[in-house]
Amino acid sequence: MRLVTYDDGRAGVLRGDRVVDLGGRTMLDVITGGIPGGVPEAAGTPLDRVRLRAPVLDPSKIIAAPVNYRDHQAEMSVDSQVGVLGFFLKAPSSILDPGGTVQLPYHDRRFDQEGELALVIGRTARRVGEDTALDHVFGYTGLLDITMRGGEDRSTRKSFETFTPMGPVLVTADEFGDPADVDLRCWVNGDLRQDANTRDLIWSAARLVSYASWVTTLHPGDIITTGTPAGVGPLAAGDAIRLRLSGLGPDLAVAVRADAAVASHTAGRDRGPVPPPPPVPGAAR
Repeated sequence: MRLVTYDDGRAGVLRGDRVVDLGGRTMLDVITGGIPGGVPEAAGTPLDRVRLRAPVLDPSKIIAAPVNYRDHQAEMSVDSQVGVLGFFLKAPSSILDPGGTVQLPYHDRRFDQEGELALVIGRTARRVGEDTALDHVFGYTGLLDITMRGGEDRSTRKSFETFTPMGPVLVTADEFGDPADVDLRCWVNGDLRQDANTRDLIWSAARLVSYASWVTTLHPGDIITTGTPAGVGPLAAGDAIRLRLSGLGPDLAVAVRADAAVASHTAGRDRGPVPPPPPVPGAAR
Protein backbone atom coordinates (compact mmCIF):
# COMPACT_ATOMS: atom_id res chain seq x y z
CA MET A 1 0.00 0.00 0.00
CA ARG A 2 1.22 3.49 -0.88
CA LEU A 3 0.41 5.98 1.85
CA VAL A 4 0.82 9.73 2.24
CA THR A 5 0.27 12.31 4.94
CA TYR A 6 -1.32 15.49 3.63
CA ASP A 7 -2.93 18.85 4.43
CA ASP A 8 -3.63 19.01 8.19
CA GLY A 9 -1.80 15.78 8.96
CA ARG A 10 -4.35 13.23 7.83
CA ALA A 11 -3.34 9.98 6.18
CA GLY A 12 -4.42 8.83 2.76
CA VAL A 13 -3.84 6.08 0.22
CA LEU A 14 -2.19 7.12 -3.01
CA ARG A 15 -3.99 5.59 -6.00
CA GLY A 16 -2.36 6.75 -9.19
CA ASP A 17 -2.61 10.54 -9.12
CA ARG A 18 -5.38 10.68 -6.48
CA VAL A 19 -5.37 10.57 -2.68
CA VAL A 20 -8.10 8.60 -0.89
CA ASP A 21 -8.69 9.90 2.63
CA LEU A 22 -8.67 7.43 5.53
CA GLY A 23 -11.35 9.03 7.62
CA GLY A 24 -9.23 11.69 9.27
CA ARG A 25 -6.76 9.20 10.72
CA THR A 26 -3.14 10.21 11.14
CA MET A 27 -0.29 8.05 9.88
CA LEU A 28 0.42 6.96 13.44
CA ASP A 29 -3.23 5.85 13.75
CA VAL A 30 -2.77 3.73 10.63
CA ILE A 31 0.56 2.33 11.81
CA THR A 32 -0.79 1.28 15.20
CA GLY A 33 -4.38 0.42 14.36
CA GLY A 34 -4.57 -0.35 10.67
CA ILE A 35 -7.48 0.66 8.45
CA PRO A 36 -10.75 -0.74 9.83
CA GLY A 37 -12.80 -2.13 7.00
CA GLY A 38 -10.08 -1.63 4.42
CA VAL A 39 -9.43 1.25 2.04
CA PRO A 40 -12.51 3.32 1.14
CA GLU A 41 -13.69 3.06 -2.47
CA ALA A 42 -13.99 6.84 -2.79
CA ALA A 43 -12.61 8.46 -5.94
CA GLY A 44 -10.25 10.58 -3.89
CA THR A 45 -8.73 14.03 -4.39
CA PRO A 46 -6.33 14.86 -7.23
CA LEU A 47 -2.74 14.80 -5.98
CA ASP A 48 -2.08 18.30 -7.27
CA ARG A 49 -4.85 19.66 -5.01
CA VAL A 50 -3.38 18.46 -1.72
CA ARG A 51 -0.33 19.57 0.26
CA LEU A 52 1.88 16.56 0.82
CA ARG A 53 3.53 16.37 4.24
CA ALA A 54 6.33 14.23 5.66
CA PRO A 55 4.84 10.73 6.04
CA VAL A 56 5.40 10.71 9.83
CA LEU A 57 5.24 14.15 11.40
CA ASP A 58 6.05 13.39 15.03
CA PRO A 59 8.29 10.34 15.57
CA SER A 60 9.66 9.90 19.07
CA LYS A 61 13.14 9.71 17.51
CA ILE A 62 15.08 9.64 14.27
CA ILE A 63 17.93 7.13 14.33
CA ALA A 64 20.61 7.55 11.68
CA ALA A 65 23.50 5.36 10.52
CA PRO A 66 26.89 7.09 10.21
CA VAL A 67 29.21 5.94 7.40
CA ASN A 68 27.21 2.92 6.22
CA TYR A 69 28.55 2.66 2.64
CA ARG A 70 32.18 1.77 1.90
CA ASP A 71 32.40 4.29 -0.94
CA HIS A 72 31.25 7.10 1.37
CA GLN A 73 33.80 5.99 3.94
CA ALA A 74 36.47 6.27 1.25
CA GLU A 75 35.38 9.68 -0.03
CA MET A 76 35.42 11.06 3.53
CA SER A 77 38.81 9.42 4.24
CA VAL A 78 37.72 8.11 7.65
CA ASP A 79 38.71 4.90 9.43
CA SER A 80 35.50 4.46 11.43
CA GLN A 81 32.16 3.29 10.06
CA VAL A 82 28.78 2.18 11.42
CA GLY A 83 30.22 -1.01 12.94
CA VAL A 84 32.40 1.13 15.19
CA LEU A 85 30.22 4.21 15.62
CA GLY A 86 26.77 2.68 16.20
CA PHE A 87 24.10 5.29 15.49
CA PHE A 88 23.35 8.95 16.15
CA LEU A 89 20.08 10.82 16.69
CA LYS A 90 18.53 13.63 14.68
CA ALA A 91 16.02 16.02 16.24
CA PRO A 92 12.45 15.28 15.07
CA SER A 93 11.99 19.04 14.77
CA SER A 94 14.34 18.90 11.76
CA ILE A 95 11.71 17.11 9.63
CA LEU A 96 10.73 18.94 6.43
CA ASP A 97 7.77 18.25 4.17
CA PRO A 98 8.38 17.21 0.55
CA GLY A 99 8.45 20.26 -1.66
CA GLY A 100 9.69 22.36 1.24
CA THR A 101 12.76 24.55 1.56
CA VAL A 102 15.97 23.67 3.34
CA GLN A 103 17.19 26.80 5.12
CA LEU A 104 20.96 26.98 5.55
CA PRO A 105 21.60 28.58 8.97
CA TYR A 106 25.18 29.84 8.47
CA HIS A 107 26.97 31.65 5.65
CA ASP A 108 30.45 30.49 6.68
CA ARG A 109 30.00 26.70 6.80
CA ARG A 110 29.71 23.92 4.24
CA PHE A 111 26.43 21.99 3.98
CA ASP A 112 26.00 18.77 1.95
CA GLN A 113 23.14 16.66 0.64
CA GLU A 114 22.91 13.00 1.68
CA GLY A 115 20.24 10.85 0.03
CA GLU A 116 19.05 7.83 2.01
CA LEU A 117 16.49 5.03 2.31
CA ALA A 118 14.57 5.28 5.58
CA LEU A 119 12.25 2.87 7.34
CA VAL A 120 9.37 3.44 9.72
CA ILE A 121 8.88 1.20 12.74
CA GLY A 122 5.47 -0.46 12.90
CA ARG A 123 5.45 -2.12 16.31
CA THR A 124 7.44 -1.87 19.51
CA ALA A 125 10.86 -3.47 19.22
CA ARG A 126 13.17 -4.22 22.11
CA ARG A 127 16.18 -6.53 21.85
CA VAL A 128 15.03 -8.18 18.64
CA GLY A 129 17.25 -10.44 16.55
CA GLU A 130 18.41 -9.60 13.06
CA ASP A 131 16.36 -12.49 11.67
CA THR A 132 13.07 -10.97 12.91
CA ALA A 133 13.98 -7.27 12.85
CA LEU A 134 12.19 -6.42 9.61
CA ASP A 135 8.96 -7.89 11.03
CA HIS A 136 8.85 -4.69 13.11
CA VAL A 137 9.03 -2.38 10.08
CA PHE A 138 5.80 -0.81 8.85
CA GLY A 139 7.16 0.69 5.65
CA TYR A 140 9.83 2.60 3.74
CA THR A 141 10.29 6.16 2.53
CA GLY A 142 12.91 8.55 1.16
CA LEU A 143 14.96 10.87 3.35
CA LEU A 144 17.56 13.58 2.86
CA ASP A 145 20.05 13.91 5.71
CA ILE A 146 21.25 17.49 5.23
CA THR A 147 24.61 17.86 6.93
CA MET A 148 26.88 20.65 8.15
CA ARG A 149 30.52 19.65 7.81
CA GLY A 150 32.89 20.21 10.71
CA GLY A 151 34.02 18.93 14.08
CA GLU A 152 30.77 19.21 16.01
CA ASP A 153 28.88 16.08 17.04
CA ARG A 154 26.78 14.57 14.25
CA SER A 155 23.54 15.17 16.14
CA THR A 156 24.38 18.89 16.20
CA ARG A 157 25.45 19.14 12.57
CA LYS A 158 22.35 17.35 11.27
CA SER A 159 19.54 18.62 13.51
CA PHE A 160 18.96 22.15 12.25
CA GLU A 161 15.37 23.02 11.36
CA THR A 162 14.49 21.73 7.83
CA PHE A 163 17.50 19.35 7.74
CA THR A 164 15.46 16.14 7.41
CA PRO A 165 13.26 16.29 4.29
CA MET A 166 11.23 13.09 4.11
CA GLY A 167 8.70 11.42 1.83
CA PRO A 168 6.68 11.96 -0.14
CA VAL A 169 5.30 8.38 -0.09
CA LEU A 170 5.44 5.69 2.59
CA VAL A 171 5.22 2.25 1.00
CA THR A 172 4.20 -0.56 3.35
CA ALA A 173 6.72 -3.33 3.87
CA ASP A 174 4.55 -5.99 2.22
CA GLU A 175 4.45 -4.03 -1.04
CA PHE A 176 7.95 -2.56 -0.95
CA GLY A 177 9.80 -5.84 -0.80
CA ASP A 178 13.49 -6.29 -0.09
CA PRO A 179 15.24 -3.20 1.34
CA ALA A 180 18.57 -4.81 0.44
CA ASP A 181 18.09 -4.15 -3.29
CA VAL A 182 16.99 -0.54 -3.73
CA ASP A 183 18.45 1.81 -6.33
CA LEU A 184 19.22 5.30 -4.99
CA ARG A 185 19.88 8.38 -7.10
CA CYS A 186 20.20 11.97 -5.96
CA TRP A 187 20.49 15.07 -8.16
CA VAL A 188 21.40 18.65 -7.32
CA ASN A 189 20.36 21.18 -9.97
CA GLY A 190 19.87 18.30 -12.40
CA ASP A 191 23.39 16.93 -11.96
CA LEU A 192 23.51 13.34 -10.71
CA ARG A 193 25.61 13.25 -7.56
CA GLN A 194 24.71 9.92 -5.97
CA ASP A 195 24.01 6.64 -7.76
CA ALA A 196 24.06 3.48 -5.63
CA ASN A 197 22.17 0.44 -4.44
CA THR A 198 21.42 -0.60 -0.86
CA ARG A 199 23.11 -3.96 -1.50
CA ASP A 200 26.30 -2.02 -0.77
CA LEU A 201 25.27 -1.08 2.78
CA ILE A 202 27.80 -2.10 5.44
CA TRP A 203 24.98 -2.81 7.91
CA SER A 204 21.71 -3.95 6.36
CA ALA A 205 18.36 -2.48 7.35
CA ALA A 206 17.70 -5.58 9.44
CA ARG A 207 20.98 -5.24 11.32
CA LEU A 208 20.34 -1.55 11.98
CA VAL A 209 16.90 -2.26 13.45
CA SER A 210 18.23 -5.10 15.57
CA TYR A 211 21.20 -3.11 16.86
CA ALA A 212 19.11 -0.02 17.65
CA SER A 213 16.58 -2.13 19.55
CA TRP A 214 19.31 -3.34 21.88
CA VAL A 215 20.16 0.26 22.73
CA THR A 216 16.73 1.84 22.95
CA THR A 217 13.10 0.79 22.67
CA LEU A 218 11.78 1.42 19.16
CA HIS A 219 8.22 2.72 19.07
CA PRO A 220 5.68 2.78 16.23
CA GLY A 221 6.41 5.75 13.99
CA ASP A 222 10.10 5.94 14.83
CA ILE A 223 12.38 6.57 11.84
CA ILE A 224 15.59 4.71 11.08
CA THR A 225 17.58 6.02 8.13
CA THR A 226 20.20 3.76 6.61
CA GLY A 227 23.05 6.09 5.62
CA THR A 228 24.28 7.70 2.43
CA PRO A 229 26.55 6.50 -0.40
CA ALA A 230 29.37 8.41 -2.06
CA GLY A 231 28.59 11.57 -3.97
CA VAL A 232 27.90 14.06 -1.20
CA GLY A 233 28.56 17.64 -2.19
CA PRO A 234 28.09 21.23 -1.06
CA LEU A 235 24.80 23.07 -1.21
CA ALA A 236 24.11 26.75 -1.79
CA ALA A 237 21.10 29.02 -1.79
CA GLY A 238 19.10 28.51 -4.97
CA ASP A 239 19.92 24.81 -5.32
CA ALA A 240 17.28 22.16 -6.03
CA ILE A 241 17.68 18.62 -4.65
CA ARG A 242 15.85 15.56 -5.95
CA LEU A 243 16.03 12.05 -4.49
CA ARG A 244 14.73 8.92 -6.24
CA LEU A 245 14.48 5.45 -4.69
CA SER A 246 13.25 2.47 -6.68
CA GLY A 247 9.88 1.25 -5.45
CA LEU A 248 8.89 4.54 -3.85
CA GLY A 249 8.10 7.39 -6.31
CA PRO A 250 7.31 10.16 -6.80
CA ASP A 251 10.71 11.74 -6.14
CA LEU A 252 11.48 13.68 -2.98
CA ALA A 253 12.28 17.23 -4.10
CA VAL A 254 13.23 20.28 -2.03
CA ALA A 255 14.72 23.72 -2.58
CA VAL A 256 17.63 25.33 -0.74
CA ARG A 257 17.77 28.89 0.59
CA ALA A 258 19.71 30.87 3.17
CA ASP A 259 17.26 33.61 4.03
CA ALA A 260 18.44 34.28 7.59
CA ALA A 261 22.00 32.88 7.53
CA VAL A 262 24.42 34.20 10.14
CA ALA A 263 27.98 33.40 11.22
CA SER A 264 28.42 29.98 12.83
CA HIS A 265 28.12 29.87 16.62
CA THR A 266 30.71 27.09 17.06
CA ALA A 267 34.34 26.69 16.08
CA GLY A 268 34.15 23.36 14.26
CA ARG A 269 34.56 24.67 10.73
CA ASP A 270 38.07 23.39 10.10
CA ARG A 271 37.81 20.25 12.20
CA GLY A 272 36.53 16.74 11.61
CA PRO A 273 36.78 14.64 8.42
CA VAL A 274 37.71 16.49 5.24
CA PRO A 275 34.80 16.23 2.80
CA PRO A 276 35.36 15.54 -0.91
CA PRO A 277 35.84 18.50 -3.25
CA PRO A 278 32.77 19.94 -4.94
CA PRO A 279 31.67 17.95 -8.00
CA VAL A 280 32.08 19.46 -11.44
CA PRO A 281 28.57 20.25 -12.82
CA GLY A 282 27.67 18.01 -15.72
CA ALA A 283 30.58 15.63 -15.17
CA ALA A 284 29.81 11.89 -15.09
CA ARG A 285 30.45 10.11 -11.80
